[in-house]
Amino acid sequence: MARDIARSTGRAVATSASGRFPSPAVLGPAVRGWVVGGLAIEAEQRRLFPWLAVAFGAGILAFFTATDGMPSLWAPLVAAGACAATLPFLGARPAALAVALGLMAALLGFAASALRVAQVAAPVLTRTIIAPLEGLIESLEEREEGARLVVRVASLGTMAAAERPVRVRVSFKKAPPLRPGDFIAATARLLPPPEAARPGGYDFARDAYFRGIGAVGSLLGKIAVKPPPEPVPWSLRLAAAVDDARNALTRRITDANGGQAGAVAAALVTGKRGLIALATNDTLRAAGIYHVVSISGLHMVLAAGVVFWLVRAGLALVPFLALAWPIKKIAAALAMVGVTAYCVFSGWDIAAERSLVMTLIMLGAILVDRPALSMRNLALAALIALSHEPEGLLGPSFQMSFGAVAGLIACARLIDGGMFRRDGAGRIGRLIALSLTTVVGTLGTTLVAQVATAPFATYHFQTVQPYGLIGNALTLPLVSLAVMPAAVLGIVAYPFALDQPVWWLMGLAVRGMLTISGWIQGLGRANVVVPAFGTAALGCLAAGLLLATLPVSRLRWLALPPALLGLGLATMPARYDIYVDRQGSGAAVRRADGSLVALGRPSNFVLEQWLKADGDGRPGAQATGGPACDRIGCTLRLADGRAVALLKDRRGFAQDCAKASVLITALAAPPGCAAALVIDRAYLASHGAVAIRVEPNGFILADTHEPGRTLPWRPAMVRPPPQGTDDEAAGGSSPAAEPKPKDVPFQGMAAPPPRAEEADPAPDDPTADGPNPEMPGDTLQ
Repeated sequence: MARDIARSTGRAVATSASGRFPSPAVLGPAVRGWVVGGLAIEAEQRRLFPWLAVAFGAGILAFFTATDGMPSLWAPLVAAGACAATLPFLGARPAALAVALGLMAALLGFAASALRVAQVAAPVLTRTIIAPLEGLIESLEEREEGARLVVRVASLGTMAAAERPVRVRVSFKKAPPLRPGDFIAATARLLPPPEAARPGGYDFARDAYFRGIGAVGSLLGKIAVKPPPEPVPWSLRLAAAVDDARNALTRRITDANGGQAGAVAAALVTGKRGLIALATNDTLRAAGIYHVVSISGLHMVLAAGVVFWLVRAGLALVPFLALAWPIKKIAAALAMVGVTAYCVFSGWDIAAERSLVMTLIMLGAILVDRPALSMRNLALAALIALSHEPEGLLGPSFQMSFGAVAGLIACARLIDGGMFRRDGAGRIGRLIALSLTTVVGTLGTTLVAQVATAPFATYHFQTVQPYGLIGNALTLPLVSLAVMPAAVLGIVAYPFALDQPVWWLMGLAVRGMLTISGWIQGLGRANVVVPAFGTAALGCLAAGLLLATLPVSRLRWLALPPALLGLGLATMPARYDIYVDRQGSGAAVRRADGSLVALGRPSNFVLEQWLKADGDGRPGAQATGGPACDRIGCTLRLADGRAVALLKDRRGFAQDCAKASVLITALAAPPGCAAALVIDRAYLASHGAVAIRVEPNGFILADTHEPGRTLPWRPAMVRPPPQGTDDEAAGGSSPAAEPKPKDVPFQGMAAPPPRAEEADPAPDDPTADGPNPEMPGDTLQ
């Protein structure tokens, strides 16, 4: 049969060479032979196992994108069991066996998602309230002004236990002497976790749900510390003690260095990033090295590597131990213990947890005499991470970290510098080869990681760092050779109070890193904003990445069609002409010159998300102040002359319903409003934030969520009161008429939306408390 396939392939090639397109009778067997031959190589190289992780992820995607409501857990489990029962009978049919295995993995991914949702199920706040709050501080992060903390709620106004959130995340501007583990009583202004600012944007509400956070907001007035009404479980006491220790070490590192070098150095060790200024964050992003302040892949690998090297080198100094003991395996085992302890101390963040799983599997491979860095190990790490946290598949952290490592494994032979090594080379030749290997390895690793993570980074953040290759090449040696070894040494010296000189030396390296980043930022256009593309383009690019990295045979060429299609779709993004926030208090409208301008009072973060989605890198402040506004509302005309009105006072309904083509309001529009498109309180309650594309004959709308679709993290919001009731208490007041917080009873009643200066700072800012993206370089190297 192999000769027949080869003969058919040869005829197809000869026909193509002669300029004639081969007939289906010739082309079909040739293509089939090419695919079958490639699959045979994949099976021989044991590279089909990683596709089980892909199938598992497909089941997770089906759960999060297609389900409506909460499916039964037994249904996918029974179906997966049925697939497993057929496996013994499919040994002679490899294709059917592969399909059954893939379907079983997908069903198990679906079941893991359903189980995870059931495990974290907790009430979510459905309205904005001001109420007395009592609870235990689980974690606290000091910031430049004030602090942000997560509170395990014991009581919230008069709200019943079945309705109140389990945890709330609150901030306050003044930092009283609070510590994790304190039981506090205060007045809190709370609102539901914010959903996406635009269709396809980052959904903080979903992430908050899986963290057990049912509300966000701020503390008002005095905060009292009191004894807890009942004994605190040991697990909460332990978590609070660890967080308190992290805060103490953060202060110690910042005191040893001072300024932003101290803040960045502390973040590299403890994961506490609240003291890093926004300008410093921008500088690190411009250089493409913001990943270094997120405790994740790079930190786990370097921490494990330092422990592994120190233990192995120490044991190797004793000849008897080096000859009689398996010192490599001992070093790997102790590195596993050390990196796990580091992950616990750094806060057990989601990104760090996934990186820990990957690192432990790589070290475990050493214990069983397997290759540490292999696609099989990566697939196993992905299966374990997704089984524990299926929701992570939807975030940039998982996508970028595993995508980068897959690219590095696939290109390992190209970037290992083996071409520069020569047998029998002299000392100078070996030195030159080592230098070239280091340079090529650093540049190649960074380039491969950037290419592999580019689709996910661009989709989630709409930014590209053109100088990221330079930034990583110049700063990663500092991080790898100075910063992280100093961090490990400092943690070892910390219990002996001998750590201050170590932190000072670490601060010198961090200052060098910041200096390099500042120089790169000064080159200009270090951050390029590109328009947001859709999930279809991302799906095609992700499929191309999988097909390019997982196979070892010529089947890798199958990556070209989806990759080219994804690139084509990404260059044709869906740009919208009007954005409306989820409260109806602000909007952005495209003017005749093609730029967006703000209407009303959208938050600066939301406005910048709209601008970035449009490929506009302006700060939010530069897109305000265009149209004329008064206490009634704002109006602006589109390029075709149609009027857009944002109404804040019901007295303007008569005029705006008659003259505006698009009416936007946080109030309930009266029946029979003649505007062609009405976006009012009822519409926003069921659709969320809205994006509108203006067409000559109408409008095309995109919403953040489908009306009527129920999701666990998106409970039904409180229905707006009928016309004639107190709109201010329901959240529909104009900003000028908003009551002060002291005027609202503190018993859990609905409160007006927070003013810009009172709201929880950047509640939906992913850089503040959202996903920790692992940018290029934040991978196993």
